[in-house]
Amino acid sequence: VQLQASGGGLVQAGGSLRLSCAASGSIVSPNVMGWYRQPPGKERRLVALITSSGRPSYGDSDQNHFAISRDKGKDTVYLQMNSLKPEDTAVYYCSLRTLGQTLQYWGQGTQFTVSS
Repeated sequence: VQLQASGGGLVQAGGSLRLSCAASGSIVSPNVMGWYRQPPGKERRLVALITSSGRPSYGDSDQNHFAISRDKGKDTVYLQMNSLKPEDTAVYYCSLRTLGQTLQYWGQGTQFTVSS
């Protein structure tokens, strides 16, 4: 399984950005795709997950300015980010895991910087 993320870059505080991640290869359903982020000098943390049936969940109640979505019938996941803050600056990683299995696939990460 390969995951290709895109959409990172530089945005001013208060702006919006959407990240995309397309999975390819031997993908098994049902599965869950998600986004994690790793700020500079900190550990990687969960942002949001979404199942292949479209059920979302979020890892941090403070991240209510994020919205995860997924194309029906496709293994592509999006992360819409609004009202961005400098503390949202991080490398964002997408992931995929088949439900019931522990193996988790990771994308290469996409850098995202919010300037104040």
